[in-house]
Amino acid sequence: MDQPKFEVPPEMRNFAEQSVEQAKKAFDSFIAAARHAAVTAETQAKTAQGSAKEVGDMAMRFAERNISASFDFAQNLVRAKDAQEVLRLQSEYVKQQIAALTEQAKDIGQKAAKMTGQ
Repeated sequence: MDQPKFEVPPEMRNFAEQSVEQAKKAFDSFIAAARHAAVTAETQAKTAQGSAKEVGDMAMRFAERNISASFDFAQNLVRAKDAQEVLRLQSEYVKQQIAALTEQAKDIGQKAAKMTGQ
């Protein structure tokens, strides 16, 4: 007994080929988007890491300057001749430190704003 031959109609074959081709294009697009997202995330992570290091380095420079200023102040106090000079030195030191800390806070604020894109 002969078995009937099963033939796929040409329309169905074309439809199947088009479906496979569309699925391949969709998959390729998905892979390209995933690669792009991965590269973007990596770039942003590197940027954030670099910016955080810059802020840390900046803070260390500020701390070094502030400690140095404190030692200079202490040395000047030891050399003061009288209470009036001590008060003058204290007043100058406080003014200088307020100005320095204000500028340092401004610099760190600007850097932080750049990091967050503001």
